[in-house]
Amino acid sequence: MDADVAVVGAGVVGSAVALALARRGASVVLLEAEAEPGLAASGTNSGILHTGFDSAPGELETELILRSSRLRDPLLEALGLPVLRCGALLRALEQRQRQTVAGLADNARANGVVAALRPDGALEVPGEAVTDPVAFTLALAAAAKAHGAELRTGFRVVGVEPGRRELALTADGGERLTSRLAVNCAGLGADEVARLAGDDSFEIYPRKGEFLVFDPPGGEPLERILLPVPTGRTKGVLVFPTIDGKVVTGPTAVDGDDKGDWSVRPEARSEILPKATAIYPPLESAEPVAAYAGLRPAGRGVNYLIGPSRSCDCLVNVAAIRSTGLSASLGIADRVCSIVADLGLRLGSEEPLRPGPPPTAAGPWWRRTVEHRGS
Repeated sequence: MDADVAVVGAGVVGSAVALALARRGASVVLLEAEAEPGLAASGTNSGILHTGFDSAPGELETELILRSSRLRDPLLEALGLPVLRCGALLRALEQRQRQTVAGLADNARANGVVAALRPDGALEVPGEAVTDPVAFTLALAAAAKAHGAELRTGFRVVGVEPGRRELALTADGGERLTSRLAVNCAGLGADEVARLAGDDSFEIYPRKGEFLVFDPPGGEPLERILLPVPTGRTKGVLVFPTIDGKVVTGPTAVDGDDKGDWSVRPEARSEILPKATAIYPPLESAEPVAAYAGLRPAGRGVNYLIGPSRSCDCLVNVAAIRSTGLSASLGIADRVCSIVADLGLRLGSEEPLRPGPPPTAAGPWWRRTVEHRGS
């Protein structure tokens, strides 16, 4: 066989999974359809590293975000990744929202996350931080390579042939490899990869999140992440600083069917700005310098689908990982290691982390996104 494990998709989750498996001694091939890692959903999010203060207690998503937060700091330091430890502020804009904010403070305590409810009803969450999501993804992939994993880009999986004890994966260019197991971290294409192996148990659709990028109004840097009071469907439009000193606001949440539509709708600005200026008034007279859209891989009726396929013994699905994938990636990888061990793949003790070459992506991640997706 070419490898013990083929990881399909070199986004932040797939790269984290490849690294975790390689550090435990598995031979790993990381497959990416694009020219390099992080060119899809992983490179088009906010870059916020969430603490899980507002995640529902007891859910798998929450468990993995909290696990990631415990694993993250040593990895950030070892890989030399940029991080802005700015904290977040969530303020009720009207009296009826104060009860919701107080409930989020209780939720944070239930999850073991430090948060402070101020006398004015605002909630401070000091652990929230911002990173460069592209640098994060590229660094994970590079570290996986440093631990022996092989990265193959331009490998779009179009065929999956289960054998008695292995899988054969075929790329659209005709390249073929075999592995004992495959871990399906294909993001927007995860349902398509699963169907190639005879698993039609879930469906992925794109949820578009559009963002506006600004120079700091008046030249004053934004000192923290500003969060809105969430609704039942979305966390809402937030305002946050970037590593390179910009101010970004968004996202929208537009459900669609076209997994290739990365455009920013004309109406996005009018949907975003009123909500953004409500929590950060200096944006009212500012003009955006860029806009971009990300497509989050949402599952129909399912969230955080992580486990062995019921249709193919050699396939592990890691699908429907929506907007918190960056924050939960390390916890997801840890869980996948346990799953593949249960499937019979012998893993060793975790090796000390070895970083790969520093990421070489030119310019800030949001500009890379704009240029690559043509938004």
